[in-house]
Amino acid sequence: MREAMRRDGLIAQAATPVMPGADQRESPRFALLMRAAKLACKQGEFMCVVRDASHSGVNIKLFHPLPETEYLTLEFPNGDRHQLELVWQEGDRAGLRFAQAADIERLLEGPTRFAKRPIRVNLDISAQLLAGATASPARVLDLSQQGAKVICDTRHALGQRVRLAARDLGEINAKVRWRRDNAYGLVFEDTFQFADLAVIVAALQVGDVKRAGTPAPRR
Repeated sequence: MREAMRRDGLIAQAATPVMPGADQRESPRFALLMRAAKLACKQGEFMCVVRDASHSGVNIKLFHPLPETEYLTLEFPNGDRHQLELVWQEGDRAGLRFAQAADIERLLEGPTRFAKRPIRVNLDISAQLLAGATASPARVLDLSQQGAKVICDTRHALGQRVRLAARDLGEINAKVRWRRDNAYGLVFEDTFQFADLAVIVAALQVGDVKRAGTPAPRR
């Protein structure tokens, strides 16, 4: 069990749940650290880290305020999805309640058939794919710390060096890793920090955002 807890960036601080009387929660809550995940709602998909969980809900770390919404879907790298209701949000933390009781053992273990993979956020934003002095219109369909999937009608070769440019994303040096018709998989030469990418993908979907917990400027 202990080895299973270490997979996919998960470290369990304690196998013994914190009792409800200690923090006045409805059900025992396990202390979890660094389980990367994403939250999906009608406004888009947003990166987060699950800090602790119980049969009834989760406590998450945010990198920006969530858009106004009540119900969200939490998705882990192994593809497990959970419907939740947003209960509270304060600074860089939020509490969410499961629509149905979750399997806490599965949450802890995070079983998967796949090799460890990063959180990939689904998008649909306009961009440019630049190769030398040529700039071609493109659309970014998904984005991760290491790469992106883009649609571009201009033909590019496997292994070709390109630059991906979009609003709030800046200009990123990349290589073409795979190609299927007009879809391309890009691998970035410099990877993003998780927190930085979380803020960027939020800005790409809902406009200007600030980091969670950042104090408002004085007037």
